[in-house]
Amino acid sequence: MTIDTNAAMPSEHTHLDAPTRQRPNITKAPSVRSPIVGAETRPVAKSDTAVTYTVGSYLAARLSQIGLKHHFAVAGDYTLVLLDQLLTNKDRKQVYCSNELNCGFSAEGYARAHGVAAAVVTFSVGALSAFDALGGAYAENLPVILVSGAPNTNDRAADHLLHHTLGTHDFMYQLEMAKKITCAAVSITFAAEAPEKIDYAIRMALREKKPAYIEIACNLAAAPCAAPGPISAVIDREPSDSESLNAAVTAAADFLRSKKKPVILIGSKLRAAGAEKEAIELADALGCSVAVMAAAKSFFPEDHPQFIGIYWGEISSPGAQSVVDWSDGVVCVGALFNDYSTVGWTAMPGGPTVLTADPNRVHLDGREFGRVHLSDFLPALARKVEKRDATMIEWACVRTEPFPEDAAKPDAKLIRAELIRQIRPLVTANATVIAETGDSWFNGMKLKLPRGARFEIEMQWGHIGWSVPAAFGYAVGAPDRRIIALIGDGAFQLTAQEVAQMIRLKLPVIIFLMNNHGCTIEVEIHDGPYNNVKNWDYAGLIKVFNAEDGQGSGLRATNGGELADAIKLALANHDGPTLIECIIDRDDCTSDLISWGHLVAKANGRPPSPQ
Repeated sequence: MTIDTNAAMPSEHTHLDAPTRQRPNITKAPSVRSPIVGAETRPVAKSDTAVTYTVGSYLAARLSQIGLKHHFAVAGDYTLVLLDQLLTNKDRKQVYCSNELNCGFSAEGYARAHGVAAAVVTFSVGALSAFDALGGAYAENLPVILVSGAPNTNDRAADHLLHHTLGTHDFMYQLEMAKKITCAAVSITFAAEAPEKIDYAIRMALREKKPAYIEIACNLAAAPCAAPGPISAVIDREPSDSESLNAAVTAAADFLRSKKKPVILIGSKLRAAGAEKEAIELADALGCSVAVMAAAKSFFPEDHPQFIGIYWGEISSPGAQSVVDWSDGVVCVGALFNDYSTVGWTAMPGGPTVLTADPNRVHLDGREFGRVHLSDFLPALARKVEKRDATMIEWACVRTEPFPEDAAKPDAKLIRAELIRQIRPLVTANATVIAETGDSWFNGMKLKLPRGARFEIEMQWGHIGWSVPAAFGYAVGAPDRRIIALIGDGAFQLTAQEVAQMIRLKLPVIIFLMNNHGCTIEVEIHDGPYNNVKNWDYAGLIKVFNAEDGQGSGLRATNGGELADAIKLALANHDGPTLIECIIDRDDCTSDLISWGHLVAKANGRPPSPQ
């Protein structure tokens, strides 16, 4: 069956929130972030039509056709037949997770590396746990396809009470919940409708760069259905509206022509737009300074001569705030402003001096241009602009070179600054740094990234513990990259089990676990006894995960010499992860975290507005 890409689906089974109705952007993404890596676009061969497809094998075929090499799963009785059906497709591996929350975050990490991901869980007790991670994928603009098993269709008709439910006859609550955190949510209760609904959900996830939800009744996974039609009906992108695009480019060029000292500010939605190369093209043409927001670190090359660092209010890179605040025109490219990224609403460009270019719209000075893809808009604008390099002249006046850092004495007590100094050489062009919510954010900002290196944080959702399963999923999706994870001890305790899955798949992830006996980010926002955690033998935990056949390494560093030795062992271990437990003082955190925490706490503590 070939699906009309503009066809609406029945309202009781599908969902697309109006505020997030964005157009697709499939092309031109960087290699580790291609939205559909290796997608198969050929028509279905004549021999394919003779194959008997089931609902499960149809889903498997489509997941392979959009380029997935893996899908993540936690088994449950409502999904067992579906998992069997997915295993019949040899183009993709089934990767198992310790629990459904970790499964969702593993898929989210995979989507960061590979462009799209899928996870399979059981009904209710599995899916509701995975919904936390699905909410994160929605907030972070990542196309994660969550597939859930569901009760037998006969039980729905017979009004039976079933396990893994709320103990009522209503089995629709999970679908209704899914509608709030996805761009498309479908429930398959008839095999004949499966192809259309599966295609719809996948198409919307790829177009919107948001998660989608597919619910399949357990007795339908092996039921026959139609064969898939050409995958182009699912992945083809609707082009920008030519008139809107031309008008937006003209207006933006006029805007920039009227400015003497513009600056470009790169935000995290640039990845969702697949327009990183195009942003470089505009920067080269305009010649102005380029700053990135914290959540967009690595989305613009840090070795580019116009890069001036991180813009993050008063905790910006040295000189970056001065340049951005001094400019008379800020071109916000894929920017996302929230209380975290604006440091408690203290650093938010606004007004007539701001041009906003989002993945599918352009806004400036009271004018709105819709259905304009960022990957089309940026190069078209680059061809229209004139050089405006005043902010580069200003940057030359205010920039400061960092002082060279001397190595600490090998037997000196380990401090955070020495830890980061030793991590820096590990960040090569082939490395991805995954920084957990907390002081790891601010430590990670101090790492200079060579071209090709990637940096991942979860600043919009901000789920503590995200990084462990995300690092696992990322490593599965990008096996040729060096994965470096910066994780605090409090966060690690939430999702530690997925280190066992790294061991299972022999993934050489390097984890720097900062053991400072608590959740330091919460301490700096608002301290209390609830920020303390029970200490673990983190290095010793790896022995538990290894059991009889694992090759993971658990090491402990209390000084610089021990840390240097541990890093050498980590680089030599190619058969599993290495966790380096770094013992540092509780109060040894960045000054940036202290400043940021104070301002965020101030924003949180504002009194209610008068009624």
